[in-house]
Amino acid sequence: MTKEMLPQRLQHLGLQSQARFGILTPQHMVEHLILTLKMSSGRIPIPEIVPNEKQLSQKQALLFTDIPFPLGIKIPGLPNTLLELRFADLETAKSALIASWDAYQLVFKENPSLLTPHPRFGLLNHEEWERFHAKHLDHHLGQFGC
Repeated sequence: MTKEMLPQRLQHLGLQSQARFGILTPQHMVEHLILTLKMSSGRIPIPEIVPNEKQLSQKQALLFTDIPFPLGIKIPGLPNTLLELRFADLETAKSALIASWDAYQLVFKENPSLLTPHPRFGLLNHEEWERFHAKHLDHHLGQFGC
């Protein structure tokens, strides 16, 4: 995902966009992506884990193969219900997503050797986060046909 691609894809997302799968609304999806970017850049601290063999295998498969992001995967520790919305409306959330993308990129530009925790895969470097975000963003934007 590039800085130019994100706004292009987001312009196709509206309040009436229908999810092809899952329970997220368009705004919930955008806010979920914001939280993930903030988490990956260390702006939302999460506990550091040591991944087990299964998690390491999943990390390898997701980040270093062409398999798509799986449907129905849940972030450890999050409820099975929708989180309360944080932004006033979808357009504000979309702007915040682009700002979060820029902030994420800046953190790793200023700290190229930074490692930050992923809730399932343990510490990831910038290249690994880039691979994760490319698939994760594509998965959720594709969820709404964007």
